Amino acid sequence: MDIKRAKQEIKDSIEAYLAKDEFGHYLIPAIRQRPILLMGAPGIGKTQIMEQIARECKVGLVSYTITHHTRQSAVGLPFIKEKTFGNETFSVTEYTMSEIIASVYEKMEKTGLKEGILFIDEINCVSETLAPMMLQFLQGKTFGNQKVPEGWVIVTAGNPPEYNKSVREFDVVTLDRIKRIDVQPDFEVWKEYAYEQGIHPAVISYLELRRKNFYRMENTVDGRIFATARGWEDLSRLIQVYETLGKEVDREVVYQYIQHPMIAKDFAAYLALYNKYKTDYAVEDLLQGKWTQLTTQKIRNASLDEHLSLVGLLNGKLSQLFTECYLMDSYVTKLYEYMVYYRDNLADISLKAICQKAENDLASARKSELLAANEEKTSLRVNAFLEKIWLELEGLTQSEQDIYEKVKQAFSAEADALEEQTEAAAQTLQSVFDFMEAAFGDSQEMVAFITELNANFYSIWFIRENGSDQYYRHNKGLLFDDRQKLILGQMEELEDTMKRGITNV
Repeated sequence: MDIKRAKQEIKDSIEAYLAKDEFGHYLIPAIRQRPILLMGAPGIGKTQIMEQIARECKVGLVSYTITHHTRQSAVGLPFIKEKTFGNETFSVTEYTMSEIIASVYEKMEKTGLKEGILFIDEINCVSETLAPMMLQFLQGKTFGNQKVPEGWVIVTAGNPPEYNKSVREFDVVTLDRIKRIDVQPDFEVWKEYAYEQGIHPAVISYLELRRKNFYRMENTVDGRIFATARGWEDLSRLIQVYETLGKEVDREVVYQYIQHPMIAKDFAAYLALYNKYKTDYAVEDLLQGKWTQLTTQKIRNASLDEHLSLVGLLNGKLSQLFTECYLMDSYVTKLYEYMVYYRDNLADISLKAICQKAENDLASARKSELLAANEEKTSLRVNAFLEKIWLELEGLTQSEQDIYEKVKQAFSAEADALEEQTEAAAQTLQSVFDFMEAAFGDSQEMVAFITELNANFYSIWFIRENGSDQYYRHNKGLLFDDRQKLILGQMEELEDTMKRGITNV
């Protein structure tokens, strides 16, 4: 299955394992809560989804790569303890608490979360001395003589043997005690994630054209060469920073992340063309609705790859605008919540207290470690706004009602800025649609454009919130075409079945 489905399966398992009856007992007792084994190629996002799952399920997360541990750190250190059995005293070997189990308790103390996920990566690549301990861990949920605390779900990850020479096969006894999920790379699923994470549009556009290069793992006489989802994401971040710094990303730079010579060379060439098209087609002017018949004629005479690259450029620019609108909307919405709280408690509270509340809320969210990056940025922005207003008004002799009115006025300015930003983005979307219709009409380029909008979380959010007649019209046509293809396919299958039936008669 793909990583998106695997994520949902793990979430469903965690919800099931942590469900309780009216007496507070787990519906599935710990002994029946099978550890989850996530098996898949390296670099497809197995580790990353665990952070997302923990946030979404609002549980703690302790993550370990077991190959970084020795037997002593995993099981604990031995010590001698005197024990009396009957009338005789014996020296008995016991163990200190496992570092991993201790980390679980520390996480519980730090975050206040009593339930969570214990994630062990590279579970099937442990050393020979640790292998028996891992089997004991999977079968009995213990490290040495220390059990995993109740309410903590065990999730593990491993690589198939073709990707790692040190892989150890689990025996049937162990496999019969785990819940195994096999994961395969899937570009369509990754693309949804890529848009949401702000992956560079050149990377998305390139992989849309060269899907086979999304994930490659090959053995050659010179060793293994590969391209992975992790590599593309990390390269994307570097490209974005390099663009800010005015630095060039060439083949040598790409190869540092995409360690497949042919793909690195191909993407570097594509990136150069991608940047060239920005200038050749004056993309910034297109976004503002400025183009001539010469521009549309020029693009019509270009190759399909060039068409799709331009579509990728336009989608990338729109995605950036929609993301900014989404973040601005989140900021204004959160700020509005504090404004409502301020208004409703005006008789008993001050602006300084509101600032303190916002800071405390952020500190509490950080402590729980359930705060996503965008959520943290939104909270920081809200806090900065409130603190700025408070510092401006501090020391002035005026009633709290007057202070509230001034804060309300400042908030209205932020809300107006959001409205202006939204209107500008909506106008840009309309301009892009106008250009697409003039240049391509209802062609495969328009289909590609609509498809990319549908795959983008921020695009769908923006259109759902603000509407777009052109989007609805073209998307309806796309859905009709898909339905028509489905019906025709079903008719062909039925016709084939009838022919086979007639032949058999």
